[in-house]
Amino acid sequence: MLLYRNFFRFAGVFLIFFCAPSWGLDQIGRLGIGVTQQLKNDLPGISFKLQKSESFAMGGILGLSTSDNNGGYGAGLKFYRNMFEEPQLNFYSAVMGALIKKKSKTTNESGFQFDLTLGSEFSFSGLHSLGFSFEFGISLNKLNDFIVETVGYQFVVAAVHFYL
Repeated sequence: MLLYRNFFRFAGVFLIFFCAPSWGLDQIGRLGIGVTQQLKNDLPGISFKLQKSESFAMGGILGLSTSDNNGGYGAGLKFYRNMFEEPQLNFYSAVMGALIKKKSKTTNESGFQFDLTLGSEFSFSGLHSLGFSFEFGISLNKLNDFIVETVGYQFVVAAVHFYL
């Protein structure tokens, strides 16, 4: 129980670590739709991200496979807190919570995933509609066993978003 209490204290401090105004690319109100593979059941997912203000964005992940072998589903919400921005780059902290299920011919496992990460989304000059992300941090997840692990998601796995 002490581990959980200390983890949630750390998570609270982590989320409010930086509260600086941002001067980067204006993404407020823009919807990004793309792909991610952050779910622990190894399903690629459709991802969305909506920048609500200069410092806050929300998103979601949805992955589904009806295959009897390595199929399943995953659905989660993600909240982003921008720490600071540069012209084609923003640094953020993020919290993701997801319900996941993985099925195979021998087992059906369902559980949850909770990620606490730091990351960055970058775009190329002149190509502001595409955002590439990478993230690193800690993941608490349970499919068969409860696991606490460090994670590092490169830009292909973390997310690629096309902003409308």
